[in-house]
Amino acid sequence: MRILAALIAGLLAATPALAGDLAVSLKTSSGKPVTDAVVMVTPQGGSPAPRSAGSYRMAQQGMQFQPFVLIVPVGADVAFPNFDPVLHHVYSFSAAKPFELKLYGRDQSRRVRFDKAGVVAVGCNIHDAMSAFIRVVDTAHAVKTDAAGAAVLAGLPAGPAILTVWHPYLKGARNETVRTIAIPAAGVARQALVVDLRAPPMRHGPY
Repeated sequence: MRILAALIAGLLAATPALAGDLAVSLKTSSGKPVTDAVVMVTPQGGSPAPRSAGSYRMAQQGMQFQPFVLIVPVGADVAFPNFDPVLHHVYSFSAAKPFELKLYGRDQSRRVRFDKAGVVAVGCNIHDAMSAFIRVVDTAHAVKTDAAGAAVLAGLPAGPAILTVWHPYLKGARNETVRTIAIPAAGVARQALVVDLRAPPMRHGPY
């Protein structure tokens, strides 16, 4: 009996996990693609913790933060290099990670560790028009929409899952929309979402 149980357990372990892909298309009600939206999926059984290893950077260049939206896993260190010929003073008042990087100049850099999931709005204390956002995620399944408003997450566990889409100007609670979806055992599930965005403020700054 024990031998039979061991054989069954071995066969189950050898069975490949069922997984599918998710393709998301995000547009406004006028049909304009929404870029820089963060698309996150949490499978019903939970998501493995994302790996914090890697290189993450939010540069100051051309009097802007680049990229405008950055996705990092919990525990990630993010570099803030200054490539402008002027001083910058980078900061955030966000609950997920308040920090302050006092005046530093061209070709200098500072580093911050983001140890809590959430949204971090970033600004420059000297140049109010500079703003950006860091989405710190605790799921291994998170990507950003491209210029066409498209995003693909591959190899998701099959079954029910929660799809969360966030954008700094999305109209809705916490600037996000959430829905329950089903990931197929194989192939691609497609989600076409329509959202409304607020107009960007004339003078940006962290909120």
